[in-house]
Amino acid sequence: MLDLTYEAPKPKVIAGAKHDWELVIGMEVHAQVASKAKLFSGASTQFGAEPNSNVSFVDAAMPGMLPTINEFCIEQAVRTGLGLKAEINLWSAFDRKNYFYPDLPQGYQISQLYHPLVGEGEILVDMEPGIARKVRIERIHVEQDAGKSVHDMDPAMSFVDLNRTGVALMEIVSRPDIRGPEEAAAYITKLRQILRYLGTCDGNMQNGNLRADVNVSICQPGAYEKYMETQDFSHLGTRCEIKNMNSMRFIQAAIEFEARRQIGIVEAGGEVVQETRLYDPDKNETRSMRSKEEAHDYRYFPDPDLLPLEIEQEWVDGIAASLPELPDEKKARFVTDYGVTEYDASVLTADVDLATYFEESVGAGDGKKTANWVINEVLGRANKAEVGPREIVSPEVNAAILSMVAKDEISTKIAKQVLEIHIETGEAPEKIVADRGMKQVSDTGAIEAAVDQIIADNPAQVEKAQSNPKLAGWFVGQVMKATGGKANPKSVNEIVQAKLGL
Repeated sequence: MLDLTYEAPKPKVIAGAKHDWELVIGMEVHAQVASKAKLFSGASTQFGAEPNSNVSFVDAAMPGMLPTINEFCIEQAVRTGLGLKAEINLWSAFDRKNYFYPDLPQGYQISQLYHPLVGEGEILVDMEPGIARKVRIERIHVEQDAGKSVHDMDPAMSFVDLNRTGVALMEIVSRPDIRGPEEAAAYITKLRQILRYLGTCDGNMQNGNLRADVNVSICQPGAYEKYMETQDFSHLGTRCEIKNMNSMRFIQAAIEFEARRQIGIVEAGGEVVQETRLYDPDKNETRSMRSKEEAHDYRYFPDPDLLPLEIEQEWVDGIAASLPELPDEKKARFVTDYGVTEYDASVLTADVDLATYFEESVGAGDGKKTANWVINEVLGRANKAEVGPREIVSPEVNAAILSMVAKDEISTKIAKQVLEIHIETGEAPEKIVADRGMKQVSDTGAIEAAVDQIIADNPAQVEKAQSNPKLAGWFVGQVMKATGGKANPKSVNEIVQAKLGL
């Protein structure tokens, strides 16, 4: 595998009235486990079902109903941990987190505070080719989601939908290693990419299947390095948590506002209060939601209805053996196996379906040319139409078109026309070329005749080209125009050079 060397990006610096300030950001990402059933009941997790239709007696906290662990949800969390190069704890336990939510019938949430299923891991967050931030993962714990309160259906009443209550969540907690708004968005993007490759979360932020709590603090330059040396949080500023963010754009805007708010407070001689805040996208501001609770405020204690969770190393090893090729490994392989640039490999591996589509399009052809074709010709059209690349053209058709280019049967320019005609008509590329006489002219005699005619008609241009060989391209263009773009460009260029004595 190619060993790609990365340089860490510089932290975001905001100039205050008195000092320069750097940002320190940690993320708590709630990822809904891709499972057909909930964490502790057999109720469906289907999104968009009628309100309160996916609710079991356990979810509704009916008396005497006891939770039963869904093994598949645990497997998905282990798979996620392995994908993030994290330690898997063979012994973990569930705790009760006590707080009142109207859409959490039990009056507590079953979570993991003291003994999480997954320990320390890491994510390499790509910023640009050769530039990446390594973000440490502190833990992943498994917990149940709450329901949903609806306040805009009636002016005098609130409604509760318990469909989401009890759905399995993975809370993926990072260390405070993220150093700017763009990095925060890139971190979520990379984490979402890995989860989708693993098949453990669909990452749909609009449906709330992936949402983030963003912890923001500020410090003066050099303080973060002291924290990294000592792991002493006193070197960092007081953090504030921005709750339930589900938009990359809003995450960046919220961090930017919150950092400047904290800078204003500190430079005015005040102290930042640790609290939970909400972001208002309409006003582009964060506002206080509640003081930041600590663990003791929730009165955590081991859940008496659930025994400690013990798993076997052999089971974990079996999950590890079934892991797919992950984005970083796939990107490195594309660079080495197909000769594509690191940037193109990043684009092609951004989505697992796109990566598969590219490899199916290559066939026995040229990887670099296929990458350019897929990115520039197919993805451009797909993005414009807001559909997937397979809905534009099949990879088999891409391979067929590019094969004809490789055999000098058609030029790249003609290939684009063939693609357009195929999209419009559905005809096979070979039939399009044959029926419309689009096959490239490689007959040197015919090309020579065209070159001779253009040279005879343009003596002044001949003199210019002979004194400045760069102008020979004009003759190539005229020949291509005269032949309807069907002349072999390589043959045209060679004949023009020879005829002009260049």
